Amino acid sequence: MRCAAVVLSVLVITIALGDAANARRYASVIIDADTGEVVYERQANAPRIPASLVKMMTLYMTFEALASGKLKMNQQLRVSKTAAGRSPTKLGLKAGSTIKVEDAILSLITKSANDSATVLAEALSSNEPKFARAMTIRGRKLGMKRTSFRNASGLPNRRQRSTAFDMAVLARALIRDFPQHYHYFATQKFRYGKKVYKNHNKLLTSYVGADGIKTGYTRASGFNVAISAKRNNRRLIGIIIGGRSGRSRDQHTTKLLNEAFAKLDKPAKVAATPPSIEPPALQGSKQSRIAGGNWAIQVGAFQRIAAARQQIHRAASAVPSLLLGRQVSIIAVNDNGRDLYRARLTGVTEGVAHEACAVLREREFDCVPVPPKSPAIN
Repeated sequence: MRCAAVVLSVLVITIALGDAANARRYASVIIDADTGEVVYERQANAPRIPASLVKMMTLYMTFEALASGKLKMNQQLRVSKTAAGRSPTKLGLKAGSTIKVEDAILSLITKSANDSATVLAEALSSNEPKFARAMTIRGRKLGMKRTSFRNASGLPNRRQRSTAFDMAVLARALIRDFPQHYHYFATQKFRYGKKVYKNHNKLLTSYVGADGIKTGYTRASGFNVAISAKRNNRRLIGIIIGGRSGRSRDQHTTKLLNEAFAKLDKPAKVAATPPSIEPPALQGSKQSRIAGGNWAIQVGAFQRIAAARQQIHRAASAVPSLLLGRQVSIIAVNDNGRDLYRARLTGVTEGVAHEACAVLREREFDCVPVPPKSPAIN
């Protein structure tokens, strides 16, 4: 059967990062919560300091323990000297006292209490380092391939690293796996003892449709946030790492979410006739130092267009120095009755095509250099 190729979309994307993204600690990603499709990303797979976003994993493990019966919401947990000695932010729990599981959960979400995080870790494992190892293993099973946990709170540890994408995977897992507990992340205020603690996540009140989930900050990480918002029956999850301030981070997050929702609301445009996949000249652009060409690289053929688009963004992020300012081509083909979508970055020279593919293969991507007017590659 002869394959008929139709270019569904040719999107000109600039892989070059903006001023904010050039900051060493910045990373961001927006994903569709239902499909996992990446709608927007910058440095999404680059190693970053997660700070208190780590507590999302502590909560995931806690919710699993509740589901299995290992913990109960009204169960009182003992506060150790180690937990009581944690650095702020914290509730100020005293060694030898107890805290109810539900209160510990709410204190993590609102106050981002480091002492409560250690209490939960020690209740689920013999000590916090052992719990952190269990967090890492569980994260791998969820798809967090580039994350290594070292504690339950996100307090500074030079070996504790994650990525914006991995944190989006975790946020999505929390929403998907524990819908019965997700409402906790929308808690505005938490009363404990004589004090009332307000949620650090101001997007819950400033962004329409936002209903969770967690903020984070250390001096090294900058201001981080994991946010989920729902509009018109579509839910997005956003991760921003490395904001200069809480206010600028929230403004930036608002902009990214608005653009992502607008993008998803627009119907996909299908070309009436297949346009040339060769890119426009880069003359006058900031990327003019990188010569264009009529070769392409193909990073896979997928049964879903969303998967093809996501793989293109992942590949572009993996080797930005070679794939700067290239065009994206998603080509629909029918192969013996099976619909496939070829994911390609176009407008490269033969040398760049081979060099980029060599780097991508080292990073466990499928990659094939595609010469001009090549036969179908599936």
